[in-house]
Amino acid sequence: MTFNGYRLMKTSSTFLAPAVCAIILVFPAAAKPKKTKPAPDSKLFQKKLSKDDQVLHALDRLTFGPRPGDVERVKKIGLKKWIFEQLHPDRISENPVLEARLQALESLRMTPLETLQHYPAPGMIRAIANGKQPMPDDLLLRASIERLITRYKIRQAEAAGLPAPPKDANAELEPIRTLEEVLTPAELAIVRANNNQEEKRQLLIAMPPDRVEDMLIAMKPGERLRLFAPAPSPIRREIFLLNGPQQVVAYDLLDAKILRAIESTRQLAEELDDFWFNHFNVFYEKGADRFLIPEYERLAIRPHVLAQFRDLLEATAKSPAMLFFLDNFESVRPDLDANDPKRKVKRGLNENYGRELMELHTLGVNGGYTQKDVTEVARCFTGWGIQEPRKGGGFFYNDKLHDKGEKIVLGHVIKAGGGIDDGEQVLDILARHPSTAHFISKELAQRFVADNPPEALVNRMAQTFLATNGSIREVMKTMLDSKEFWSEGAYRAKVKTPFEMVVSSARALDANVIDGWALANQVGTLGEPLYRKLEPTGYSNLGSEWVNSAALLGRMNFALQLAQNHVESVKVDVSRFGDDPNEVAKRLMFHAMSQQTRAAIDKALEDDQKTNRQKNPAMVAALVIGSPDFQKR
Repeated sequence: MTFNGYRLMKTSSTFLAPAVCAIILVFPAAAKPKKTKPAPDSKLFQKKLSKDDQVLHALDRLTFGPRPGDVERVKKIGLKKWIFEQLHPDRISENPVLEARLQALESLRMTPLETLQHYPAPGMIRAIANGKQPMPDDLLLRASIERLITRYKIRQAEAAGLPAPPKDANAELEPIRTLEEVLTPAELAIVRANNNQEEKRQLLIAMPPDRVEDMLIAMKPGERLRLFAPAPSPIRREIFLLNGPQQVVAYDLLDAKILRAIESTRQLAEELDDFWFNHFNVFYEKGADRFLIPEYERLAIRPHVLAQFRDLLEATAKSPAMLFFLDNFESVRPDLDANDPKRKVKRGLNENYGRELMELHTLGVNGGYTQKDVTEVARCFTGWGIQEPRKGGGFFYNDKLHDKGEKIVLGHVIKAGGGIDDGEQVLDILARHPSTAHFISKELAQRFVADNPPEALVNRMAQTFLATNGSIREVMKTMLDSKEFWSEGAYRAKVKTPFEMVVSSARALDANVIDGWALANQVGTLGEPLYRKLEPTGYSNLGSEWVNSAALLGRMNFALQLAQNHVESVKVDVSRFGDDPNEVAKRLMFHAMSQQTRAAIDKALEDDQKTNRQKNPAMVAALVIGSPDFQKR
């Protein structure tokens, strides 16, 4: 089991009997992206869906897939009212169970500085080891850092060819009690036994928190990891805290993202959080962004998912996570160090943010800007930086680093002598630009309507964008009021991303998700490691990026693991579905299977029963979840 590498359990095709592979091979068309249809004249976008299909379509597009009872609930309150509520998430009471579970994920609420102090990076470990930083007060964290410092000093000694430093017998952070002293013989037998996960889980649940801490401190890293699978979420966090503090931040991010997508009543807001995070993507593995991303998503993305685009744009522009990811915190006026003989490494203008701001965040690659505009925009944002970037500081504008000269951006003159307002003027220009209105509208339509949405719809959304000064809510309303959205051309025309597939599977099966971490690892295995898209483009909304034979095989493998309860911390009761594929499909997809899917599932079940000679509800549910029909939304 690893964490940063996103490996949790077996994902080999040994879970797939040869008969199951047939369900994929029957669908050669599903393994290849279909040619996009010419959107403007497509007759399908003129054909209105039935009322029942409209309800299912809304749940497929505006949520992460329907759960049992959702269709009936929407019909009861009315589709229009339900959509109105989703467009105003502040008026919807959040799931109290979800809120309680999120409360335990402390790093999500911390400032970057607090995150760094509570879950220190290697640089801070070195500083503590060298006496430049004080030890933390938290007992578990102190124990963790003590061990990390010991390893650090041993590596230093080895590198210098010196003997390892002697153990300090009086070190207060060494475990005062051994594991044998902390646990009773019966408890010790449970902890050290193999293949008794439920016994371990019940023991951990019943054990008082102070004894859990004493036990974990007395354990070796490998012993703690063997408790990870059965451990409740709070204890998992403590295991990570002891074995590697920074892993707690990633754990909290992944757990929260999965739990919110599955459990939140504010489903459209969660869909848009995923959309906007990818639009303004930041890569978790880049240095300081490990502890900057929680605040970035909390303050820059989530509050603005349905707000004014200009506010969202500025929130991301001033976020330390974005400033660090695209290196703008290092961008200074070109002449600053040119004549300084003392500086061996000359600082200068960095165009990364200026380029991505126009190409990815606003205008689009064909939005009408030039390389000269990129340079001018970069000059406008000189001085936009971070107060002590590697120590968790916030946004900081340094006027001494700013280029005071005149700039011309997209034909607009920005007068000489300005300061922070130069960058803010650029944000104004870009947020009001027709190319931005079209680009943002098309990306939203690609997410919620079709990979190649009708141009007439995109144009109406863009007009709304311009007329409302970039109101995301009003642009979404224009889309949701359109005939194109409620058409056969849009119905089940999208392919789920790995994230959507994994979450919608858990929702359809009404799974009991004890912890979201294992499902997040499954998303990574299927090709979409969350918060880890290296390129600033973020993950694609287009189905062609996700559909191929290998991807379908991986999804089928996941479906089998999930339905057979082989995914850690996720419990599924498939017995309630029975073994009639038609009935199972209606309960999991909320509509009938295609004839092609039914024929393939019948063949797979027939071959499976030749070997097992028993009806297998888990296999039926897995074949439905893993089928190409379920991959559509």
